Amino acid sequence: MHNPIRRTQFFLTSTPIFFLVLFLLLSLTHSNKTTKTTTKYHNLVHLHSQKHIQVAHSTCQGTLYPDLCVSTIASFPDLTSKSLPQIICSLINQTILEVQASSSNCSGIKKKFTNLETLEKRALDDCLELFDDTIAELRTTISDLTNIKTASQMDLQTLLSGAITNQYTCLDGFAFSKRHVIRDEIENNLYNISKQVSNSLVMVKKIPGLNLSKHEVFPEYGKVNDGFPTWVSPKDRKLLQTTQVKANLVVAKDGTGNFATIGEAVAAAPSSSTTRFVIYIKSGLYLENVEVERKKTNLMFIGDGIGKTVVKASRNVVDGWTTFRSATVAVVGDGFIAKGITFENSAGPSKHQAVALRSGSDLSAFYQCSFVGYQDTLYVHSLRQFYRECDIYGTIDFIFGNAAVVLQNCNLYARKPNPNQKNIYTAQGREDPNQNTGISILNCKVTAASDLIPVKSSFKTYLGRPWKQYSRTVYLKSNIDDLVDPAGWLEWDGTFALSTLYYGEYMNRGPGSSTSARVTWGGYRVITSATEATQFTVGSFIQGNQWLPSTGIPFFLDLGT
Repeated sequence: MHNPIRRTQFFLTSTPIFFLVLFLLLSLTHSNKTTKTTTKYHNLVHLHSQKHIQVAHSTCQGTLYPDLCVSTIASFPDLTSKSLPQIICSLINQTILEVQASSSNCSGIKKKFTNLETLEKRALDDCLELFDDTIAELRTTISDLTNIKTASQMDLQTLLSGAITNQYTCLDGFAFSKRHVIRDEIENNLYNISKQVSNSLVMVKKIPGLNLSKHEVFPEYGKVNDGFPTWVSPKDRKLLQTTQVKANLVVAKDGTGNFATIGEAVAAAPSSSTTRFVIYIKSGLYLENVEVERKKTNLMFIGDGIGKTVVKASRNVVDGWTTFRSATVAVVGDGFIAKGITFENSAGPSKHQAVALRSGSDLSAFYQCSFVGYQDTLYVHSLRQFYRECDIYGTIDFIFGNAAVVLQNCNLYARKPNPNQKNIYTAQGREDPNQNTGISILNCKVTAASDLIPVKSSFKTYLGRPWKQYSRTVYLKSNIDDLVDPAGWLEWDGTFALSTLYYGEYMNRGPGSSTSARVTWGGYRVITSATEATQFTVGSFIQGNQWLPSTGIPFFLDLGT
C-alpha cells in the first residue's frame, strides 16, 4: 500500500525543483530571444558604423593628412546623410573653433607672460589679426558652400589658401625672437589648423560641378575683356585713365584737402563699402605708416604719379618689428586699387626685412606705382593681386609672399646691396601643394637699378629662391638683363624644396635669359609649351576677366603683349 503522507512529502519536496527547471527553461527561451534581438541590434550598429567610417575614408581620400581627416570627419553625426559640401562646412566649422581657441590662447599668453619682448608682443598682435582674417575667410567659404550652385571653385581655393598662409605668417613673426617659448606654446595648434584647411582644400576639388581643367595650374586669375581684366569695372577704368579725378576725399600736405594725412582719410572712409570710394592723394611726401583694414573694402588711392605722391616710413626687423608689421602701407580690405603712388621703406640694406607695401587684399590691383626698398620690398602676402606698369626696387627677396599674383609690363630693379650680399628678385612662399598661389612675371624688364649698374659684376643676382616647400614662380616673355647669374636660381638651404618647387621660364629674351647653364633641380623647368605657359597668365591664373575690367587698369589676358 502507498503511504499518502509520503506521497505528499515527495510532492512538497519536489515542487521547488519543478519550478526551478521551469524557470530555467523559460529564462533560456527568453535569453535566446534577447540574444537574437541584441545581436541584430549590434549588427545594425556595426553596419552603420562601418558605413560611417567608409564615408569618412572616401571623403578623405587624396588628402595630405588622412588620419587627421578621418578621425575628425568620423566624429560628425549623421555623416552618411550629409552631402560633400555639408561635410566640408562641418570640417571648416570645427576648424573655426580651433582658430578661436588659438586666438584666446594668444590673448592669454599676453596676460600670462609679463616679461615679453617687444618683438614677441608685436608677433602676438600679428597672430590675433591673422586669426581674425582666417575666421573671416573660412566663414566666407562656408557661405559659398551653402550656396553651392553659385559657388566658384577658384574663390574657394583662394580663401582656403589664404587661411593656410595666415597660420605660417603668424609663426614667421617669431623668427627673430631670442627665445622660443612663445612659439612653442602655439605652433602645434596652428599646424593642426593648417592641416585641417589643407584637407578641406583637397575636398573642395572633389565637389561635382566645380572641377577645373586638369591643365590649369594657376586657375585664379581668369579672363580679360576689352583689354582689362574683368575685376576692373568700366567706372573704375575711367577713374584710372582720366587725369581729372572726382574724389570722395582729398589728402594734401598743404592743407587744401580734407585731410593732411592718408591715415585720417582711410579712417573716415566708409566700412564694408560695396561701391568704389576714391581717396585722391596730392603730390607730396607723406611720412606715415598706413593700414587699410579688412572692413575698409573697395578703396582706391590715386596719386599724382611715381615720385610725386610718396608714402614713406622705415619700420624694420632690426628695430624690433615683425616683417608683417614693418610695411609702410598694409592693405587687407578687399578690392583695393592704387595708381600713381610711390610706396617706400627707407630703412636701408643694413636693417634687413623692411616692407614698403604688403597686400592681403583679394582682387587688389596696382597701376603705375613704384615700390622702393631693399630686403622684402613688396610683400604679396595672400589672395589675388595684379600689378601693371609698376617699378619694384630691392635687393634680397624683394618680391615675396604667397598670393596668386601677376606682374605685367613691370620693371624689376635690383639695387646695390651690402658687401657680401646677393640680390634675389623673388622668394615665393607656398606651403601646401594644393594652394593655388604663385608669382607670375609676364613681359617685364628684369634689370639693375642705377646704383648697381657700375658695380653689378661685384654682386651675384638671381631670379628667385624657395622660401617655402612648394615655392612657385615663373618668368614669361620677359627681358632679362646680363646681371642675372647663368644658374638663374639660388638654393635657400641645401637641397630644401629643390624637388618640390615649381620654377619655370618661357620665351624670355635679353642677355641673361639663356637657360643653357641653368640649375638642374627636379622642380625647375624650361617651359616650351604655350599651353603650359598660359596657365600663368591673367586669364588662367587670377581670374582677371571677372574683376580687372572694373578697375580700369589695362592688361592683356593671355601671353600677348
